[in-house]
Amino acid sequence: MGAVAPSHSQVAPLLLVDGFNVLWRGHFGFPAPIVSRDKQRNLTGLFAFFALLRATIRDDLDTPPVEVCVVLDGENGSAERKDSDADYKANRESTPAALEPLQFLAPMKEALDAYGIAWVEIDNAEADDVIATLTERHPDRPIRIMSADQDYYQLLDSDRVRIINRARKASKRIITAAEVHERYGVTPAQWPDYRALTGDKSDNLPGVKGIGAKTAAALLAGGLTLDELPSSGRLTGAKGAAINDSWTVALRCRELSRMRRDVPVGWQATGHVSPALPRPADVIEKLGMW
Repeated sequence: MGAVAPSHSQVAPLLLVDGFNVLWRGHFGFPAPIVSRDKQRNLTGLFAFFALLRATIRDDLDTPPVEVCVVLDGENGSAERKDSDADYKANRESTPAALEPLQFLAPMKEALDAYGIAWVEIDNAEADDVIATLTERHPDRPIRIMSADQDYYQLLDSDRVRIINRARKASKRIITAAEVHERYGVTPAQWPDYRALTGDKSDNLPGVKGIGAKTAAALLAGGLTLDELPSSGRLTGAKGAAINDSWTVALRCRELSRMRRDVPVGWQATGHVSPALPRPADVIEKLGMW
């Protein structure tokens, strides 16, 4: 007999984890290196990933216990965006040192399977598009997204969708739609329009030269979209001329910033709370990697 589906009132919130973001930040930002007992292998990324995930579930959630899904970038996940713009993420290092965390992908998946934590990896999809799709697929469930990537701001939705960023101090780790509006002067829905003007260094998007955060927010004030700017009367002076001259660039930046919400994701949420994770040292021990 199959597992009984939880009732609507019992369905667990979803914690969607940007796996590569957490792994990379853990590997390069953990307070101290973690090495094997023989001192021959650096295990920092693997240890840090499970330490950060466990700590987030234990300390940072503002919801009842959650169902966890770790989402990974597919090997060819950026291909479509790079086909439309060769500069997309072209600034990211691809040296052996920069790619060190990749060595931990296989044992990370093995450990997630061993402890009953779901993970999703689609070859031709970036993690943010998969997370956006899963957020869209479950409109009635509270969702928390674990990532330091600001691209996820466009998914914030009142109190239902919030972001957890462990790079911030403990009292500021949960990011809401209200905070984004207060801090940047735009709504989550306007985030791609905002990035179209300001650019995004992390994804190598140039935006419009000379348009900074304050100007972009002022131009988009009142909920305007990029498409509404030409008829708004706001594109005046040198800054207006700069936007008109870079209009095609701005539109391309917006398109690259927008997350897809229609990725064919085969994984189906169960609605049940995920099993608890042990200490990261125990995870490494189970994998036989000490």
